[in-house]
Amino acid sequence: MKKVLVFIATAIAIHVSANAQSLQTAVTQLDQASSAKDYQALATRFEELANKEPNNWLSWYYAAFCNAKTGWLYQDDGERIEAFANKAEQQVKKALSLLDTTKQKKEFSEVLVVLSMANRARVFINPMTMGRKYGPDAGKYVQLALKYNPNNARALYLYGWEKYATPKMWGGDKKKAKELLTEAQQQLASQNNGNEPHWGKKETEELLGKL
Repeated sequence: MKKVLVFIATAIAIHVSANAQSLQTAVTQLDQASSAKDYQALATRFEELANKEPNNWLSWYYAAFCNAKTGWLYQDDGERIEAFANKAEQQVKKALSLLDTTKQKKEFSEVLVVLSMANRARVFINPMTMGRKYGPDAGKYVQLALKYNPNNARALYLYGWEKYATPKMWGGDKKKAKELLTEAQQQLASQNNGNEPHWGKKETEELLGKL
């Protein structure tokens, strides 16, 4: 009986280790992604990992991020966005269900950023008709993310993007955008790569370049 228990424990340890290595490999690939095709492939990969280890919020988080990012990359082709935004929101909800908001505030903040991105992607479908419905939600989730973690570089980036992309008459502010993006850049400079969320450097630098 003792040998059986040892065998089971060893098998579980090997399985967990293999999944962790697979997640790390996928995150490394994500760091190199650039096209919608790249992100779509990774969304599938992260979802596969999440289904193998459904209690790991990070796999669901990354699957959601990749789908939301795909939606952003298709912003000039609105007809392709909705499916990715919907998928991202479903996966966000799974990630949120695995977090304790009183003990995992930073993690909760990260997932809210992706929820904001999913809603913003829907605005890209047709800004005139979808903006009123999903724009306020996108902004609300960014602010909530910053409430849970004021130093969240990805939330700061997204808030800066909002200030940059929004017309002045509706609250846009290029000066404020630059301040937020600069702060995001500073936060990103001190972050180490690993399985924890750390994306945003190239997006922030690209937007700062436009300012």
